[in-house]
Amino acid sequence: MAKTPKTITAVRKLLRARANADSYFSRQGFTRGNTKSTQNLKGQYNGSQSPNLQQAPPMPSLANSPSLSSNFSQEAIYAEQEPKKFLNEKYAKCSVKGNFLTLAAQPKNVELGEWLAHQLVEMNRLLTSMILVIQEVDTNTGMALCNEAGCPTMSAGRLTYTWLENGRPAKIPAPSYIVRVQRWIVGKIHDEKVFPTEPPSSISSAGYAPGDTSSTPSSATTPIPAGPTNLNQSLTSLAGIQDEWVGKSSGFPQNFLQDVKSIIKQMFRCYAHLYHCHWDHPFWHINRHLDLNSCFVHFITVAMYYDLLPRKDMEPLQGLIDIFVAQGIVPREAVQQHSI
Repeated sequence: MAKTPKTITAVRKLLRARANADSYFSRQGFTRGNTKSTQNLKGQYNGSQSPNLQQAPPMPSLANSPSLSSNFSQEAIYAEQEPKKFLNEKYAKCSVKGNFLTLAAQPKNVELGEWLAHQLVEMNRLLTSMILVIQEVDTNTGMALCNEAGCPTMSAGRLTYTWLENGRPAKIPAPSYIVRVQRWIVGKIHDEKVFPTEPPSSISSAGYAPGDTSSTPSSATTPIPAGPTNLNQSLTSLAGIQDEWVGKSSGFPQNFLQDVKSIIKQMFRCYAHLYHCHWDHPFWHINRHLDLNSCFVHFITVAMYYDLLPRKDMEPLQGLIDIFVAQGIVPREAVQQHSI
């Protein structure tokens, strides 16, 4: 089944619309088929959103957002850490049931670049719903739960993430860091040069080769006008072929895959801070820890399945990831595909 330019344009405009705050909490767009497990996952995701999250204000984008990918660094802080409750296996459960691969695997007739763009918008929606939890104002203090006094740095265990200011790494409060990351991501999504909403003119005569949700992402096929491509190549190697890159046939720029990886890295840092500094309060105390786990498992499944996050960057939450893998919550296919 070929995709028409009209269809692709509609899909992209839908992705763009979902990047706005007023559509963060409305699951729509690509469907994963009418499987029971998929519908169960989607339905429970919807049910896990609390009503007070529906009024999220629009998130403004940062100026010159494409250049901000260089504004992040990290440094290690070696200090004794108390055992974290979220690393207890009995708490490593999710609010939704089912195989998360059904949400991560590339569906048939959807080009890989389009699918990764969709996943980024969806994962940003889920992450935002969790960040809003720590941005709630405590009526006793009049401050947000994550505030400059309680979180003077963007820390995650023994790591402190820094923001480059004037070429130098600077420790900034976690609330400021998170807001900058959110604005940077939204700026990327709304940048026509990074996430174009119109398909390239050449797409009018091209159809997408069908993919298969049961296959690995490296075997998903896309139109390659320059000639045959080794179907066993990874995303990184495919992106490195001269004049070819992930998303080219859909009009995405040559550095699209690198932008995807940069966004994934910053999303992970936000999750790392949520777990290390806010799992007990507020997530555990208001019984939202299962929702946090569900959002993170979806995120890390996509990141590992498409090889988008280096192992060294996963260190702050590696123990939790290992638990999810051992319990089979993170699909084995994602583990097998994760090589970097």
